[in-house]
Amino acid sequence: MENIFAESEGKMKKVIDAFKKDLSSIRTGRANTAVLQGINVQYYGSPMPINQVASISLVEAKTIDIKPWDRNMVQLIEKALQEANLGVSLVNTGDSVKVNFPQLTEETRKEMVKKVKKISEEFKVDIRNIRRETNEKLKDKEKKKEMSEDDLKNAEAREQKLTDKNIKEIDDIAKEKETDLLTI
Repeated sequence: MENIFAESEGKMKKVIDAFKKDLSSIRTGRANTAVLQGINVQYYGSPMPINQVASISLVEAKTIDIKPWDRNMVQLIEKALQEANLGVSLVNTGDSVKVNFPQLTEETRKEMVKKVKKISEEFKVDIRNIRRETNEKLKDKEKKKEMSEDDLKNAEAREQKLTDKNIKEIDDIAKEKETDLLTI
């Protein structure tokens, strides 16, 4: 039975980690290198993550400097960033690309908050699905007489506590991101 709980907890932790990664790609009014995750640049005919072809650094609160190791990559990096449609302005300095994050408008902030809520709901559904799968495994054990009905009730209550804890964590992370978005 402990294996079932350990598996459930592991899956829920992976969901939380994926949620954090998803939220990191939503830009706030400040520069954040995480928004560049998932952007690939064509490097000698094959797509490469941008952080593997250039050094990325924060210059100031609203600017990221991307300096490729190969100067010929500047145009390719600029093109990849334009295609990513991040809502940022780009400045090609010849040997690097500066990514400037404009101030978010009130309307954009509200749209991003809605997006955060939508994403958090999707991840909460994933957590609940893990709970459902775990409860089905527990009921199957009870049917096979590997555990008593009282043990099943206790196990389901334990799984519910784990689910509640993880859903609260998603809510807390989402609330923190919403605060970041609404802070001017």
